[in-house]
Amino acid sequence: MNKPIHKTYPNIRALCAQATCQVVEQGESLTAILPQLTHHLTERDRALMQEICFGVMRVLPELNFYLKTLMAKVLTGKNRILHYLLLVGLYQILYTRIPQHAAVGETVGAVDSLKKSNLKGLINGVLREFLRQQPELHQQFRNQTAALQSLQPSWLLKRLEQAYPDEWKNIVHANNQKPPMWLRVNQIHYTASQYQQLLAEHDIAAERDPNIPSALRLLTPTNVNNLPGFAQGSVTVQDLSAQYAAYLLAPKDGELILDLCAAPGGKTTHILEMAPNAHVFAVDVDAGRTKRISENLTRLNLRAEVMVGDGTTPEQWCSGKRFDRILLDAPCSATGVIRRHPDIKWLRRDDDIAQLVTLQQTILTKIWDYLKPGGTLVYATCSVLPDENKWQITRFLQTQTDAKAQGEFKQLLPAENSGDGFFYAVLQKQ
Repeated sequence: MNKPIHKTYPNIRALCAQATCQVVEQGESLTAILPQLTHHLTERDRALMQEICFGVMRVLPELNFYLKTLMAKVLTGKNRILHYLLLVGLYQILYTRIPQHAAVGETVGAVDSLKKSNLKGLINGVLREFLRQQPELHQQFRNQTAALQSLQPSWLLKRLEQAYPDEWKNIVHANNQKPPMWLRVNQIHYTASQYQQLLAEHDIAAERDPNIPSALRLLTPTNVNNLPGFAQGSVTVQDLSAQYAAYLLAPKDGELILDLCAAPGGKTTHILEMAPNAHVFAVDVDAGRTKRISENLTRLNLRAEVMVGDGTTPEQWCSGKRFDRILLDAPCSATGVIRRHPDIKWLRRDDDIAQLVTLQQTILTKIWDYLKPGGTLVYATCSVLPDENKWQITRFLQTQTDAKAQGEFKQLLPAENSGDGFFYAVLQKQ
């Protein structure tokens, strides 16, 4: 459970320091924190805050290296928040178009909001010293170990090297990039080609994907409010790899379909775009996130039965139903979507993986009983770790005698200008 936020600062850089501190020191996610901290900001300031917070998380080891080199003492106790303010300042200098003098000035100005005015000189001095020593510090960082320069936690780097001896460097590179913006065209309204033309008329350039009929990648990300017909449900923002789920499920009108662990509803709505007359149950354990499912259904003018339910105890909410198709988007490490949520690198721990594998196994085994004979279950994760993916399903097939894999497992790896890391297995009940 997220710890309560005790204070919200009026200054954007101070808010960024607060948010990044809460991720690293308290284990909270930016997805949970930012809506609470930014609701009073303008759209422009929200975008700036998101850029800085996500950016700091993306290159955290590099920024920490510079501070460790520049400062004789680590900031601790009540002054610890200023460590994160310095990270915010360094990120602006290194990775944004904000002029250096403005980045320093705005960051120093945030000290007053943090009620640490007596330490403005320290913040100013450290940032200006960084500017003076920047070339030398860059070289020092480039001389550090490959592990540090990878910007990944050591446990994850080790797992990637073991699982993908020939591809781990590409995965790390993809993890460190900003994610592309993919759209899913609602084919009730338009084909992808038609919507691509509509975007062009609004001076928005997009490319189609050869494998997924609904997918378009924007050459330059934009606010959803700029997308023609977004409010009317013509298009949804959804990663390319996530769009595979509904196609592999292959829903049909009239079928009883379960989308389990469904929030925020992207896959639920895709199922209904493909089979508008299917009877879809969208279930998630998080009551707050189920509201997002309902909001997405409303925008797209689609209908599903939305329920709060725990995948480990389906007997409490299934009411004896048996489903023609089940999409299980299992809880996972989310190691395939690090470029989209870089705080994952600092929120996950190595020993989380075994716990997640056990949870996935429990949900998969329990929900299998609610699949009709001859029915299809698609097991999905946004992970790249074999423990959660091919090893998980291989073990299930060895123990579940009435389960058979349909085709090869699909392990998608994150790649620039392509989709996130996802895994899919299509299982049929004999």
